[in-house]
Amino acid sequence: MKEAALAAGFHKAGIARAERLDPGPLDRMLARGAEADMVWLRTQRDARLDPSRLLEGARSVVALALAYAGGQGGGSAPVRAEVARYARGRDYHSVLKRMLRVLVASLRERDPELRALPTADVAPVMEKAWAERAGIGWVGKNGCLITTDLGSWVVLATVILDRELEPDAPHPERCGECSACMPACPTGAIPEPGLIDARRCLSFQTIERRGSVPADIAARFGRWGFGCDDCQTACPWNRREGAIGSPELDPTRHPWLDLARVIPMGLEEYRREFYGTALARAGHAGLVRNAILVAGSSGDAALAPLVRRRLGSELPGVDEAARFALPRLEGAEGGEG
Repeated sequence: MKEAALAAGFHKAGIARAERLDPGPLDRMLARGAEADMVWLRTQRDARLDPSRLLEGARSVVALALAYAGGQGGGSAPVRAEVARYARGRDYHSVLKRMLRVLVASLRERDPELRALPTADVAPVMEKAWAERAGIGWVGKNGCLITTDLGSWVVLATVILDRELEPDAPHPERCGECSACMPACPTGAIPEPGLIDARRCLSFQTIERRGSVPADIAARFGRWGFGCDDCQTACPWNRREGAIGSPELDPTRHPWLDLARVIPMGLEEYRREFYGTALARAGHAGLVRNAILVAGSSGDAALAPLVRRRLGSELPGVDEAARFALPRLEGAEGGEG
């Protein structure tokens, strides 16, 4: 299994018994309402905890990790918005799905009767919990899966099998007394170690949120136009990273967003530019909204006319974003005059 996983292009593979997961971490989040608008986390709770609900006769879960390199971000230039490192190249979902097909096909060459369920983020599978149980890494205080050699710069997948495989030992927690990630969060979205409140998380707000962003979060948008890496860059385990990264997740396509281009962007241009990338998850309206809020944070008066033209927009959340950002930019215009 592990040889086949590495041959398919994954950087790490581990095995766990397909036993029910501890419901504690998931239930702690649900009890706080920290799932925000992601209602599927609540409605699919039982399936997330028990792999036998997804594959009858499940005996093993194979956890897989693929590393991604960072490339250059947006720097401090005010006309740019930062993009989370994982999203700067191709959509990792399509990359992982192709690799999973290769892996499962390889396994079935040896075992034609094998029943397998490959998953990559879209199924009700708790990839981080399985990766920890399978010995790949541990879930850190920032909620990310952290490995000792690749840090948390990894995307995850799983394969549920109806075969009994020798399991790996679960990975021990290695955060220790360090809590550097918690104060690094710009919106205070980590109220307790390992608990991420999506209602305050910029990754949720810039990617999953539809419509307007709450004003208190919009005021802390800073430079992030899609996702947020602040809790990861603060982690000491990410300071020992090497150059390893999947070439299929080449980070040079969208290392940043040009605000002057995205704010007025129409639907067709959006489709041409972002189809096949992770940034498409935010949708046309979401990216325009995000760009406007970053513009407001930048204080770059040159962007005020572009934002002003979005007043009254019918795109969900865009008019509200423009009304929030414009006073900040108009003040900058007046200062220049």
